[in-house]
This record gives sequence, C-alpha cells and structure tokens, in this order.
Amino acid sequence: MKKLKKFILFSVIGIVLIIFTILGIEAIFLRHTSEDIYSDISKIPPRETVIILGASVHSDGKLSPILKDRVDTAIKLYRSNKVKNFHVTGDHRTEDYNEIAAMVSYLRERGIPRNQITSDHAGLDTYDSMYRAGKLFNIENATVVTQKFHLPRALFISEKLGFNYYGFTADQRAYQTEYRLKQREKLANVKALWEVLINKEPRTMEYRLDSSED
Repeated sequence: MKKLKKFILFSVIGIVLIIFTILGIEAIFLRHTSEDIYSDISKIPPRETVIILGASVHSDGKLSPILKDRVDTAIKLYRSNKVKNFHVTGDHRTEDYNEIAAMVSYLRERGIPRNQITSDHAGLDTYDSMYRAGKLFNIENATVVTQKFHLPRALFISEKLGFNYYGFTADQRAYQTEYRLKQREKLANVKALWEVLINKEPRTMEYRLDSSED
C-alpha cells in the first residue's frame, strides 16, 4: 500500500511539473515576441515580404478557413502598402496534397502577380518554414501572417535563428478546431524550443519547383 501511495504521489508531482514546464515555455514565447505582434494594420511597420504559413487544404483544393484567413490577411497588408512580396510556405510532401499550389492559385485569382510570389514546398512544419525562409530564400525582413495562438512560436523561432520578422494576426472568425489547435500549440512549443536549442536543420534544404503553380 505504501508503494502504491508513493507511486501516486510521484505521478502527481510529475504531471504537475510537466504542466508547469509547458505553461512556462508558453510564457517565455509570449514575453519574447509580444512587442513584435500586431493586429492593427495602421501600426505595423512596412516590410519587404509577407510570409504566409501553410495550413490544411480541402480535397477540392479550397483553402480551409484558417488558411483562407491567413492569405486574405496577407492580401490586405499588400493592398495597404505594408508589404511588397508574398512568400507562401507549407506542406507538399505528396503529389495529391499541395498547400502551396492552392495558396498561389488563390493569390493569383485575386490579382497578385506571379513574379511577386515565392513558394516553399518543403515548409513541413513551422520550424522548417521559418528556417528555410531566412537561410534558403534569404528573406531578411518580413511580416509573418498566421493566427494569434501560432504567432509566438513562429516569431520565437525566427528570432532565435537571427531573422528580423514581425507578426500580424490573421484571426477573422472563431474556428471549430481552435481549442484543439491551442492545446496542440502548447506541445508544439516544447518541440520548437528543443529545435532552437540544438540548432536543428530542416529535413531538406533544397528548392522544389512545381509546374502546377504557373
């Protein structure tokens, strides 16, 4: 019985420590990035490029609500003369799933010239997207567009990699999966901190071109 009580006690202590660690990392990310996150388009300084982080695309090629809001927000920044170019980055690890082509098509349908869009087909996660944006595509200053819950992680990564990026919130509605994504974000923060500490390299540092965008 005593062994069981000790096991339960240590288990509870372990769970509490894990929770505090996760919340502590989240607080660190917020503290490091809060001054670089904007939601008022009139206040954000102009930048050369807007980086749009990928999210899910439906089987018919339509953008999910979360991704649509990111791209629409980037277009607003462009039309407000806050950015000059677009960099879209996301998942295209299989031939039948292509976040990049969907974003490029959406941008072009709304009048964005193709020569103002760069595409990263190997932005398989946030760390890879930020790393490749700065070190492969040589984007020196940019505004990163994604939802508010995602921005601290994206900007913390970019800051620790030495990139001078701002963030702009893309929240335009309530999302059905928002609670689940926010909980997932807490765990993703732990992974991101580890990647930064070990200076992890992306799974690939190669360019990938896709004729379906043209």
